[in-house]
Amino acid sequence: MNSSPVPDHPRPASLTDLFVSFTLLALQGFGGVLAVVQRELVEKKRWLTREEFIEEWAVAQVMPGPNVVNLALMIGGRYFGLRGALVALAGMLAMPLVIVLLLGLLHAHYASYPGVAGALRGMAAVSAGLIAATGLKLVGTLQSHPLKLPLSLFFCALGFLLIALLRVPLLIVLLGLGGVSCVLTYRKLVR
Repeated sequence: MNSSPVPDHPRPASLTDLFVSFTLLALQGFGGVLAVVQRELVEKKRWLTREEFIEEWAVAQVMPGPNVVNLALMIGGRYFGLRGALVALAGMLAMPLVIVLLLGLLHAHYASYPGVAGALRGMAAVSAGLIAATGLKLVGTLQSHPLKLPLSLFFCALGFLLIALLRVPLLIVLLGLGGVSCVLTYRKLVR
């Protein structure tokens, strides 16, 4: 993980910019914000390179709590310290909380309607597609990984097999497979 800002990177102009950016990210992220976060932070705002995004996302995923909230804390902290982390967190949570409460009230009244149930199932399929598309877009960054592309793809496939098909708990996969890949990567880096 890179803990200091890279000088030639654009960075948030202010805490307000950070808050507004994460609020807009959160408002676009119904059903999964990963695809939106990657596009906004890497491709549009360029606050992170793809490689930095992968590194930060990996750390955010291993930490307890929602991945994207962890990522917001890390990026806010990277540029503005503790104040930035708290502002990014507030940006991620404030407006979505209000919207979720309102939608929860609507769902309680209208969930039994077949049209509403069908719409919710359709949204779940789109959400899964967004996550898969983002994963495919980020595969290219594995070419510069110290383990090289074939071994990195092997770990990806093995992770998918263990979690999606064999239903091994995520924590066990993270500690086992993640631990092995970390050790192998470390050994490649120190040579």
